[in-house]
Amino acid sequence: MKNHKIFWQSGAGPREKLITFGAETLSDCELLAIFLHTGVRGMNVLELAERLIMHFGSIYEILAADYSTLASFHGMGAAKFAQLSAVTELSQRRYACQLARENALLNPLVTRQYLQNLLSHREREVFLVLFLDNQHRVIRHEEMFAGTISRVEIHPREIVREAMKVNAAALILAHNHPSGKAEPSFADRRVTEQIIKACQLLDIRVLDHFVIGGGETVSFAERGWI
Repeated sequence: MKNHKIFWQSGAGPREKLITFGAETLSDCELLAIFLHTGVRGMNVLELAERLIMHFGSIYEILAADYSTLASFHGMGAAKFAQLSAVTELSQRRYACQLARENALLNPLVTRQYLQNLLSHREREVFLVLFLDNQHRVIRHEEMFAGTISRVEIHPREIVREAMKVNAAALILAHNHPSGKAEPSFADRRVTEQIIKACQLLDIRVLDHFVIGGGETVSFAERGWI
């Protein structure tokens, strides 16, 4: 097989590199270029991808941008916005399908990525619950509470009531910090303890609480708090 240097000297692009070496060998710029598909006048697709990443700061910020923000960048119109929105939604549905078939505890990376996709782009705090069966597969997810930029009011009894409706055996909690800092607050820890106590009365386990902030995720279970 050709090595990377010879491969690029041949003039092959990101798609050919992906097929030959695998998707994991592509840079952020090359992956983005595949989804953008075409460049604009005076700028090929790789140059467009590179400038987008430099302008927004990361792939995450590009995919989280709304239409008006993305369209303000030269070369980004409705078609390219639709392409990027579609790949984001496709990724989210893939993880949802995987979690419906697998034990969420045995595949924590998929759980994290799924929650990142659901919550990392939200501009206000959202408190979400994954309701799990007795094999820890996701029955459904529900955005239980929504709040302001800095806080959300949470009612443990409503979480327990919803868990009973779907016959959940366990829960995974998650909420976002729009500030981008994933470090849990004292209030986050206190409300988690309240939810755990409410669930214990009905023998429902709280397996974890994830706090999502930008590209970061903090797990209460990994911290030893659950």
